[in-house]
Amino acid sequence: MIFLVLYALICITACKKEYDMPVITAPGNTTVEVSKSVDLSFSFVADGGYKSSSVTATGGTATVKTAPSANSKNGNIVVTFTAGSVTGAGSVVLTIVDNESQSQSATAVLSIFEEGAPVITNPATSEVVVMQSVDITFPFTAEGGYKSSNLTVTGGTAVIKTDGVAGATSGNVIVTYTAARASGAGSVIITITDNNNKSGQGTAVVNVLAFPTISVTENINENTTWETGKVYILEGRISVLSGVTLTIEPGVVIKGREGSGANATALLIARGGKLMAEGTAESPIIFTSIADEILPGEIISPNLEPTVSGLWGGLLVLGKAPISAASDAMQIEGIPASDLNGLYGGTEATDNSGVLKYISIRHGGANIGEGNEINGLTLGGVGSGTTIENIEIVANDDDGIEWFGGTVNVKNVVVWNVGDDAIDTDQSWGGTLDNFIVINPGDECLELDGPEGTMVAKHIIKNGTVYAGNAQGLVDLDDANIPSDSYVDIDSVYFFGLKVGQDFDSVPTYYPCTFSNLEATLPAGTTLEQFFKDGSSAFTTAVNAGENTVGADASVFAGWSWTAVSGSLNGF
Repeated sequence: MIFLVLYALICITACKKEYDMPVITAPGNTTVEVSKSVDLSFSFVADGGYKSSSVTATGGTATVKTAPSANSKNGNIVVTFTAGSVTGAGSVVLTIVDNESQSQSATAVLSIFEEGAPVITNPATSEVVVMQSVDITFPFTAEGGYKSSNLTVTGGTAVIKTDGVAGATSGNVIVTYTAARASGAGSVIITITDNNNKSGQGTAVVNVLAFPTISVTENINENTTWETGKVYILEGRISVLSGVTLTIEPGVVIKGREGSGANATALLIARGGKLMAEGTAESPIIFTSIADEILPGEIISPNLEPTVSGLWGGLLVLGKAPISAASDAMQIEGIPASDLNGLYGGTEATDNSGVLKYISIRHGGANIGEGNEINGLTLGGVGSGTTIENIEIVANDDDGIEWFGGTVNVKNVVVWNVGDDAIDTDQSWGGTLDNFIVINPGDECLELDGPEGTMVAKHIIKNGTVYAGNAQGLVDLDDANIPSDSYVDIDSVYFFGLKVGQDFDSVPTYYPCTFSNLEATLPAGTTLEQFFKDGSSAFTTAVNAGENTVGADASVFAGWSWTAVSGSLNGF
């Protein structure tokens, strides 16, 4: 018997039906003359059965005229609104409570007008994504002839795009509304005044929507497009697999979830995969951290400083071009050895890994182990068929860009506030870096290494401007006079912001490197030999002290890079 009672109690508690919340649909925007009344019909659905309702009003008074029967599942509630003596906007909020004590509300918007004053028809509710714009049309009649209009706005800003015609007794005023950064409710109240100085008001309700956000949780195994106007969240290390193309449209923002060790987030383009990420100067593609509140259309982070690093991993592009290493296929640093998508290198010098244009990579460099960090942009065995230009790296905990062999050419690069080397070359990279700016790295401005295997290729670095700032050194070259010596030509690079102790290492002698058109502004009381340490006049005469006639064209970074927009390129 006790068991049966307990069972009944459990069943009553556990088996109780859950009822949906009431749903109320408010009538469309309504006009009413001052001191006059209008009936408003609200429809409702109440799964739990109608129990009661209440109303509140602004701009007048409201009472429930017709209420539904108790326990009704659906129906209509008619509310009578009586306008006050002041023209403008009014509202009626109807709240319904069901038998489960669940409540829901809906709002009817009214425009209160004076007899003979302009009458504005309230437009239907508009929707717009944050920071985007929408045109709203206000139809009007004005017995006294149109004179002027003004706006009151919430949730954004608005301007009159098309005004009424002076003296017209009817027409349209078109308003362009631009939403603010925050989603939610917005509105535009327009006041139209006629030639008799009588005024009427209309109200447009605007739903401001957040940018669509898509979580990326699995490797990309089929051709995929990430679309303009959306934010994509990397929930882990995401690989674009061999034979697959990921297309990223202009203006997309990609944010990496926080994580370190094996859980460091990154986007990895595996050998045989392609990344078609073609931003524009007007709409760059931004890779950043989930902690960054930046939205599509913005350049400067609203909450993170350009010195905050290590919040996620970075971008890695791997190809099949030759590398000088222990074998033709190596595991890239920053990716666990267990992930075979991290292999790079091969024999295809013209391999094509896609197109990267107008891309800013920020706040990355998470560690996966001691001395094993992820660079802002890692290029492993990337072939000359790949296009890479207009790249910005900001606040990466490790290197800005690091090449591991390959043959790809890269141009228009700015590296700002990285924790290790700004430019790092390894394993006999055989391409050209043309037009680059380095600002304030943590270690070397340029870390240039040579072959690690039998394959030997020369890389070229030209047309650069280097602000050393707090860097440990200017250029670090392998100079042990062995086959791992650097094999590089450096031409037309300007160094400034130097401090005593920073230096350009001795010139390698194993390979026929060249150094030409180098210029430097030196601290007072110092000499070239303190910074450019070849020990021979052949090298130091290639450096002109106090000159500034060579270097990068900083104008290519204007408008789309955080470095330029922040003013950090002023004077470059």
